[in-house]
Amino acid sequence: MAHFQTATALIRRGDRPVFDIELDPQWTIGAKLHGGYLLAVLARAAAGVSSHPHLTAISGSFSVAPEPGPAVVEVEVLREGRGLTQLRARLSQHGAPCTEALITQGVLTDGDAWWSGVDPVEIPPEQDCLPVPADGGGGFRIGLMDVVEQRLDPAAAGFAVGQPSRKGVISSWLRLADGSDWDPVSLLVALDPVPPISYDLGIAGWAPTVQFTAYLRGLPAPGPVRVRMRAGEIGGDRMDEVAELWDEKNRLIGQATQIAAVRVP
Repeated sequence: MAHFQTATALIRRGDRPVFDIELDPQWTIGAKLHGGYLLAVLARAAAGVSSHPHLTAISGSFSVAPEPGPAVVEVEVLREGRGLTQLRARLSQHGAPCTEALITQGVLTDGDAWWSGVDPVEIPPEQDCLPVPADGGGGFRIGLMDVVEQRLDPAAAGFAVGQPSRKGVISSWLRLADGSDWDPVSLLVALDPVPPISYDLGIAGWAPTVQFTAYLRGLPAPGPVRVRMRAGEIGGDRMDEVAELWDEKNRLIGQATQIAAVRVP
């Protein structure tokens, strides 16, 4: 099992904001590296050159899907102030840029929000939800499910037997399989859960992320997190996915929006 900290470990080239990494084949869906994992690699590199300890926002663009193996991350500090640091990070492989992100580092707390207009997702207890297997059937392997334990709300699991709810909502519980607690960087994986929301609408197949933006709102409590993912509109071979994440204390700790490519029947 490839622990998250090991899978995102970077080696810095001296004092330069340039890092080498071995992209881990465990953090994949099929043959493709998971988008949240790739952004976590960029975020961890950015943290290495920032005086502010926590990831608070990231917006990433995926131009070329990198392969597991050696890659390089370059970080540029755009602005550093008292309350935050703004950076740009790029992951390249074989000299070609693959993923690039604008990143904001700041300081998060584990306190409650002053106000919230978002109700926590209602989902059955973790033990009553359905585990997502690493074997996707037909020879398709979801390596990510060997390192992340995800349990789906049974109300949204009908797609697995050809009966999608067609509501465009999937909720689930997530844990890191190695027993580690979530942190702001690893939460990027939880904010990009599987399967894509298109499955609940009767559209099977890969839905590669084109653009992904996430906001980290607080330090998560120990234990599993709950995510609700929903779609607003699908058309023109594009699909939006909105994810909201709560911790064990019912605090909203993460939000994300992405645009993904999808083939509509």
